[in-house]
Amino acid sequence: MKIVVIGGTGLIGSKTVAILRQGGHEVVAASPNTGVNSITGEGLKEAMAGTQVVIDLANSPSFQDRAVLEFFETSGRNLLAAEAAAGVRHHVALSIVGTDRTPENGYFRAKVAQEKLIEKASIPYTVIRSTQFMEFLGGIAASSTDGNMVRLSPGLFQPIAADDVAAIVADVALAAPRNGIVEIAGPDRSPFNEIVARYLKAVGDPREVVRDPEARYFGGRVEERSLVPLGEARLGRIGLDEWLRRSKGRA
Repeated sequence: MKIVVIGGTGLIGSKTVAILRQGGHEVVAASPNTGVNSITGEGLKEAMAGTQVVIDLANSPSFQDRAVLEFFETSGRNLLAAEAAAGVRHHVALSIVGTDRTPENGYFRAKVAQEKLIEKASIPYTVIRSTQFMEFLGGIAASSTDGNMVRLSPGLFQPIAADDVAAIVADVALAAPRNGIVEIAGPDRSPFNEIVARYLKAVGDPREVVRDPEARYFGGRVEERSLVPLGEARLGRIGLDEWLRRSKGRA
């Protein structure tokens, strides 16, 4: 089977490409660096020729509200048009758990717009909504730092390891389209502030994590269940402690 992975050289994309190639599939790791650009349209027609499945893992280089919305709408339209012309049979896109529950977050609004384009298109699809990746815990702590303190909401958090995300994305891509949403999350669910505190302690970071119900998460207010699946979800296998052990081993 020929599979095109848009964003195929990124964190999740590179892992997904490796899994699918190990399974014997013909995989195109598509990105601007490899001559395929979903914004300009460069290389899309050539990449899509003979393709059965497209996995969209593209991410906006800017997190500014207007720029990120333009990115996902433009990229989505270009991809779906190229896929329709090539007869692609399954469009898989990675989105975020809680996108439709945090409207003040501009990035989440842009992902909702992307999902709507996919739903309205003629191509069978599966949208995978994921919780935050464990690999971004350090960046979250940095963005929430106030002096020597890290202010975070006690809302529930359920991060997932990138290895688990890639494994599930590959599995979903090879299955029949759901024409709906699949939610995925890590196996551990705890208050946001407690998970980041565990991470900082494990990496030897002395900053103090402060429980702050008013703390924002990339501009959005965090309610108790804003960032976790509300219903059935497919859970990864790698817990936070196991991921921390693996991360130390690679350091």
